[in-house]
Amino acid sequence: MALYSAAAAVLAGLERGEGGLKSLVYNSGFPRVRQLYALVSETLRYASLLEKLLDGAALLQAEKKLAPQLAKVLVYDLLFGKGLKCGGRWKALAQRHRARLEAELARMKVRHKVSRNEDLLASEKAVSTTASRVPRYVRVNTLKTCVDDVIDFFKCQGYAYLGKATSVEELKTLSGKKFLLDLHLPELLVFPSQTDLHDNLLYTSGHIILQDKASCLPAFLLGPVAGSHVIDACAAPGNKTSHLAAILKNKGQIFAFDVDPKRVATMNTLLTRAGVTGCQLVQQDFLTVDPRDPKYSRVTHILLDPSCSGSGMVTRGPGEEVAPSAERLQALAGFQCRILNHALSFPALQRLVYSTCSLHREENEDVVQAVLQEWGLAFSSLPAAAKNPQPGEGTEPGAATKKRKKKKQRVKE
Repeated sequence: MALYSAAAAVLAGLERGEGGLKSLVYNSGFPRVRQLYALVSETLRYASLLEKLLDGAALLQAEKKLAPQLAKVLVYDLLFGKGLKCGGRWKALAQRHRARLEAELARMKVRHKVSRNEDLLASEKAVSTTASRVPRYVRVNTLKTCVDDVIDFFKCQGYAYLGKATSVEELKTLSGKKFLLDLHLPELLVFPSQTDLHDNLLYTSGHIILQDKASCLPAFLLGPVAGSHVIDACAAPGNKTSHLAAILKNKGQIFAFDVDPKRVATMNTLLTRAGVTGCQLVQQDFLTVDPRDPKYSRVTHILLDPSCSGSGMVTRGPGEEVAPSAERLQALAGFQCRILNHALSFPALQRLVYSTCSLHREENEDVVQAVLQEWGLAFSSLPAAAKNPQPGEGTEPGAATKKRKKKKQRVKE
């Protein structure tokens, strides 16, 4: 069972952006690293199939205590690997659902008109190419270096710099060892999708952050000036927090909240590597934070990126999204409304960015509109596409004269 638990932990770490596959495997503490690496690699290779199998067989709905990452590992070995090697309750659980899983696998083969597992995998990959075309985005950590120096470093490593991109289409055509400067964000470099920089010195030293463009937008749009007091309400794993610190030039104060001690520990490691100072990590549910606490009396900016359905994550290819039920969306939207209302209650607040990884209106426009109706004229909503200042240059013309401004953002690509 230790093998499957370790594999599930590595998958969870990958999802949280805690590192690359190799580093997570070798730092897992599992004694047989080759066996662990092989199992996680194969589970990832079959990931899209496994997600559809789990959904079709309703395994996670039937076994609510089974983590999705552990479910994927178990189902991979059960149906595509060498058979379950573990004993105990998890093996019994997987065997209990084997008939349903095999029936769902058979239905998928019929739909794709194939008979072998490898053929099914190839067919699935043929319709799941969007994620593989997503470029590798690299944010230059200006707390430790500058864009020009990073560009020069990559040139010395044999990469060809093609200048600033002029269109989104240009990003999709990148190949080989070529890279561009993003056309929207001034500290974001763009590499071909298969570029792996996890072992690059710039990454291991914290000079660059591997962060998708959508994840860079919230802090960029919030744009607090140096010296501001800022809250990152749902901060782990910390990439957005480190971006805020870079925008602030480590001048000011960031309060970064997360309720889970392991995620806080991971965030502390990431922020230390990035050279972040002036950031107070708080292991606490943001909903329980008292806005009237004197320590938050100067908070003027809040970044709020709450839990969501994740339906807009670009790592998923077409057809891979499992549509959340109406009940699930309603529950998420209820939570999102509560936490947005809570964030708006901080007395000195001037600007807030609300962002999700969801494409569902229920989690985006509907949440913002419902909350704004409750607050009346105290806050106004600005479209995310509106012209924004460079980070550190303050708010839009006219906005600074208003006591409170709220920035609505829906992050997707």
